[in-house]
Amino acid sequence: MGVANDRLLEGRVILVTGAANGIGRAVAEACARDGARLVLNDLGCDREGEGRDPDAIAAVGRALAASGAAVLTDARDLAERGVPGELVRTAKERFGRLDGLVSCAGILAERSVLKTDDAFLDRVFDLHVRATFALLRAAASTMTDDKTGGSIVLMSGSAAFFGARGQAAIGGAQAAVVSMARSAALELRRHEIRVNALVPSARTRATQDLPTFSAIGEASMSPAHVAALVTFLLSSLAAEVSGEIVGIAGTRAYAFRTRESPGAFAEGGPPAPAWLTEHWREVVR
Repeated sequence: MGVANDRLLEGRVILVTGAANGIGRAVAEACARDGARLVLNDLGCDREGEGRDPDAIAAVGRALAASGAAVLTDARDLAERGVPGELVRTAKERFGRLDGLVSCAGILAERSVLKTDDAFLDRVFDLHVRATFALLRAAASTMTDDKTGGSIVLMSGSAAFFGARGQAAIGGAQAAVVSMARSAALELRRHEIRVNALVPSARTRATQDLPTFSAIGEASMSPAHVAALVTFLLSSLAAEVSGEIVGIAGTRAYAFRTRESPGAFAEGGPPAPAWLTEHWREVVR
């Protein structure tokens, strides 16, 4: 059973990207309930990154403002150079500080390796990797300069670890986010800035048609489950949590761990192909 906490984020300033739908919206709503002041960004595109609808994020802002939250919305494209830094500056200018960043913006589209052209690859990496890094850098710079510390949560995905058909480009970008979070956590610890990556499993407009969710009730693995873990990571309850890659699937929260196999040792110099053939099971066990 979870522990009830009252207004975990009272007065904190949180920037959430991809906040018009799905997980990003659930995170924004949860942060508002917990007392955060919000800067919300979303282009209003479809799940493959096409089109734009500025009213998508504006509608979320209006709903949260009606509930009493202090909120500012932005509908610019994160993949455009300079936008991530401008969002962080906007948060500082409007609210005087920045305490947290939740990077939820992303696209989901299946492309086989052979059908992944340069334009699609650029779109995936511009948003998932370059824009995410620019957000991380800008947020960390502000938190460091202000000596306030803070919490940064970067969304990744299971394809980073297990691969998936049609997800070579997306999975590669997600793996970059995992490495980004772990390395940044080591560097920023001395500034009291925590960085974690989150691998969510939830029914959203991007995932609802996947076979995984065909036999699962809508409320069983919802964006609200993900948002609950995010608010924990943003709060002082997670003051000692950094450099983790955590997952959430409904009521199950877990961590991803990497390991090396015990391996096998060749004698007398570099392992020969014949030796590798003989000992391969030991190498990969």
